Amino acid sequence: MAEKVTKDMNILEIAQKHPVSIEVFHKYGLGCLGCAAARFENLEAGAKVHGYNVDDMVADINALIEAVE
Repeated sequence: MAEKVTKDMNILEIAQKHPVSIEVFHKYGLGCLGCAAARFENLEAGAKVHGYNVDDMVADINALIEAVE
């Protein structure tokens, strides 16, 4: 079983460890991966800046990761 994604994880790290997570970033309309902030910003901070519920994003990412295992 893959490591669960948490809101404290770095955005770029999430995408690198779990490429399928990019689908969720796109679902929420986040272009985080092309943003310089993705290198140092955690998921919670990125979601907050864009007005999204981080818990929903974490749940969506983890569900997608589980579905592809």
